[in-house]
Amino acid sequence: MKTAVNIIDQMLERLLVALMAIMVVVVTWQVVTRYVLNDPSSYTAELATYLLIWGSMLGAAYALRLRAHLGIDIFTAKLTGNARRLSENAVYLMVILFSVLFFVYGGIYLVYVTLTVNQLSAAFQVPVGYVYLVLPISGLLLVFYSLAAISGNLEPKESMLSAPDTGGQS
Repeated sequence: MKTAVNIIDQMLERLLVALMAIMVVVVTWQVVTRYVLNDPSSYTAELATYLLIWGSMLGAAYALRLRAHLGIDIFTAKLTGNARRLSENAVYLMVILFSVLFFVYGGIYLVYVTLTVNQLSAAFQVPVGYVYLVLPISGLLLVFYSLAAISGNLEPKESMLSAPDTGGQS
């Protein structure tokens, strides 16, 4: 399972970096066409929105992997040993339940409905269901990372947001 976690980590990291890089280029081009050329591109706003949706949803799964989600841990931070592990596992089980019900099941239903009614995006004229595919994908990633954490196969991974450990030296 640790090998699978590492492979998915690498793929997800690369995909998130690519999505962010593309979004920076698209938004920069939107600013240039709007304020420099005085002829705003009709596609860039929609593309930036879709990139933001995909980046946010996949980023939420990756944040769970890094344990970088915001949380109120006033009480749980004081727990130790089995009580702490039990509390963490309960949280991961709730994440699994929420992800399966709302992201996986609800996402698949939303994709099905929007593809069935052939709802198209305004600028690109592609089915919006493809944009919504990120819901079940991110839901499955959330479930995967939660199961890995519960089974003890999710080793702590340093977040890019956390400060490096200086060994107690300033």
